Amino acid sequence: MPAADHPAYPVGLRLTGRRVVVLGGGQVAQRRLPALIAAGADITLISPSATPSVEAMATAGELTWTKRRYEQGDLADTWYALVATSDAQANDAASAEAEAGRVWCVRSDDADEATAWTPATGRADGVTVAVLTTSAADRDPRRTAAVRDAIVEALHDGTVTVQRTHKPGVALVGGGPGDPDLITVRGRRLLAEADVVIADRLGPRDLLDELPPHVEVIDAAKIPYGRQMVQEAINDALIDHAKQGKAVVRLKGGDPFVFGRGMEEAQALAAEGIPVTVVPGISSSISVPGAAGIPVTHRGVAHEFTVVSGHVAPDDERSLVDWAAMAKLTGTLVILMGVDKIAKIAAALVSYGKAADTPVALVQEGTTAAQRRVDATLATVGDTVVAEGVKPPAVIVIGDVVNENPHKHQK
Repeated sequence: MPAADHPAYPVGLRLTGRRVVVLGGGQVAQRRLPALIAAGADITLISPSATPSVEAMATAGELTWTKRRYEQGDLADTWYALVATSDAQANDAASAEAEAGRVWCVRSDDADEATAWTPATGRADGVTVAVLTTSAADRDPRRTAAVRDAIVEALHDGTVTVQRTHKPGVALVGGGPGDPDLITVRGRRLLAEADVVIADRLGPRDLLDELPPHVEVIDAAKIPYGRQMVQEAINDALIDHAKQGKAVVRLKGGDPFVFGRGMEEAQALAAEGIPVTVVPGISSSISVPGAAGIPVTHRGVAHEFTVVSGHVAPDDERSLVDWAAMAKLTGTLVILMGVDKIAKIAAALVSYGKAADTPVALVQEGTTAAQRRVDATLATVGDTVVAEGVKPPAVIVIGDVVNENPHKHQK
């Protein structure tokens, strides 16, 4: 065995198609198996039992499960072994077999007896960060995880930058409902790499202050458009900057394809041969009610939820919504962009048979410091919006879930 006080030699194992044996189907295996699966390893799990998650991996065909205890010879023709059983004698025997067969072997119970260590790993921007301590005596999983997290977070938020190939094109990034912490990791990374950001007013504006000084930030609402439609002007701006070889981020509130006109922009860019990356975002239709303590579905209350745009009134000939069908639904109705039309929407729902006392909640500026919730019913919501001065952006939730809250059944 190598001396325990010598530092480990870091190396990346290429395991695609190569035999890997995992002994034990418990929590350690559950944590380590996804990375081995992602690496393309040919995995054999040997264990009489497994956690539900590990069993699901076997059922999905991601690994082969041999339902028994370890036996001598199980590591034959193996490139890498993970020994993680609760049987110390079996672990010792497997470790000895690995040593004799020159198989790199990780042990979850005794790092000193292992021939390999598993680093704390994370990924950012196409880079895998792996952190090891210098010796077994210094091994502290919390410390290595903290170092890994600090590096990965710095890469994600642009605090630490690395030289990369400049990739011109446009990323349609969903910024989430407003709280800057609710943008996706990928969206935040692309923002840090951008040359130009064209932002909606409903996007996470606080993130714009964190951008480097050289980044050009354009308010989409202030793009000059003359006689053109605003959307056409935005499309033109995206195309123009991308054709200059710049990395452009179109920062949108919520998700780009949920009433965000993201598809129109993607189609315009594709027609010009410009590469487009779509980064999904957390939609306000789910996140804002959740932030206000409202579940859009709840067992025994609502088995479905429907998201509707309310920017066109029910009596408008341009409306594409079947409000009669909406009134017949027994689940939750979530309305976006409907504050100024809610009186007409409520009246239409009631006229089509929805109970006038159906609960309604309006959540204004959801997930931000200015968030507030106003409750009403279909019968009163029109007057309530005026009396309470509810302004956009606000998400409107209609249905019995409005009366649910996390503390409802506490004793």
